[in-house]
Amino acid sequence: MRITLVILCLLATLMGCQSNMLNTEEDTPMTLDNLAEQYVKLALAVGEHHPYYIDAYYGPSEWRAGEKRPLNDLKADISSLLAQLEQVQNSEAQSQRKAFLQVQTKSMLTFIQIINNEQVSFDDESLRLYDAVSPNITEAELDKALNELDVMLPGTGSVSERMNDFIEQFVIPKDKLDTVFKAAVVESRKRTKQYIELEAQESFTIEYVQDKVWSGYNWYQGNSYSLIQVNTDFPIYIARAIDLASHEGYPGHHVFNSLMEKHLVNGKGWIEYSVYPLFSPMSLLAEGSANYGVDVVFPHAERIQFEKDVLFPLAGLDASKVELYYQVQAVKQQLSYADNMVAKRYLDGEIDDQKAIELLVKYTLVTEKKAQQRLGFINANRAYVINYNLGQDIVKDYIEKQTKTGAQAEIWALFSELLANPKTASMMQ
Repeated sequence: MRITLVILCLLATLMGCQSNMLNTEEDTPMTLDNLAEQYVKLALAVGEHHPYYIDAYYGPSEWRAGEKRPLNDLKADISSLLAQLEQVQNSEAQSQRKAFLQVQTKSMLTFIQIINNEQVSFDDESLRLYDAVSPNITEAELDKALNELDVMLPGTGSVSERMNDFIEQFVIPKDKLDTVFKAAVVESRKRTKQYIELEAQESFTIEYVQDKVWSGYNWYQGNSYSLIQVNTDFPIYIARAIDLASHEGYPGHHVFNSLMEKHLVNGKGWIEYSVYPLFSPMSLLAEGSANYGVDVVFPHAERIQFEKDVLFPLAGLDASKVELYYQVQAVKQQLSYADNMVAKRYLDGEIDDQKAIELLVKYTLVTEKKAQQRLGFINANRAYVINYNLGQDIVKDYIEKQTKTGAQAEIWALFSELLANPKTASMMQ
């Protein structure tokens, strides 16, 4: 009897403690800081189900889950976080922060559907993951650019075959690739630092890799440091030197991540920016701004001059052909949405692998082997393809709508402000 009483007393004491613990948690004010922490932990937990979902993370190491939680449990917790975000009170100054958290959190639910092999159409996926839908481009529209190239390109055969023959003369020799690429990096960094103040320690390492579905990748490590990998599976043409140096480095991914860390994570304590889920609305701005940034750091006339004076000679290429090369590249750019068209039709089940490769060869003007690699990228990343071309156009329109003078300094100021205070696609329209 005494033992029973002792046990009952102990149970009552434990229940009282548990009740106090619950009351303490309920009394904790629901703030954006608290919800941002939940968001980071949930994003990391989702990342345990996909090797590339977390593109970058430099928050507390102890927040990493390290184990796979059931997807249904994660869906329930994500839905709960969305409900709390809807109810949380915030100042007007933090309204954009709340909106960003909401759209990023919603995208996690869609990504869970995708890794769970649930059927999601291409347009629904792009809207729910990246906050935007690509325009429907037809083959007839793309044929207009092909017809123009048909007149410009010498030789016989299809436009794609003649394009590949034409650009063969602009391949950077492998033994000169590092020299050319680093020269482009030095120049893009110098130009970027004229307008954007970067941390003193910022830097990145360059590695040359193979057997990848992408041509270049920036792995941001935190503390203003990146690892940039360049894929050498296929010949690298001279235009890619500036494209990769600017897109992956300055003022692209390296600068974008550095500015978020500097201004938002370290400056404001907004921990949600310490994690970058790749398949999320942030990627449209990341890829779009990196593409748009190439033209910001190298306006067309200045790019032509720098390539003629520096990069072509370093690569041992004929600098007298710079203008012709970029005239062809400008027309080819009109085909940039071909990737989206092929990916949509392929992922929605309208065409098979063979037809997708055929269309990629025809409209992206690559070899069949390169088209196979591109299809590998589509299989791995799905609707992510919209982030490059549509993202670039959305960022460009957003900046140009705000520009009053069109002066380079003004464009740089607007551009750097966008990088330091990111907006999703719907926030920029």
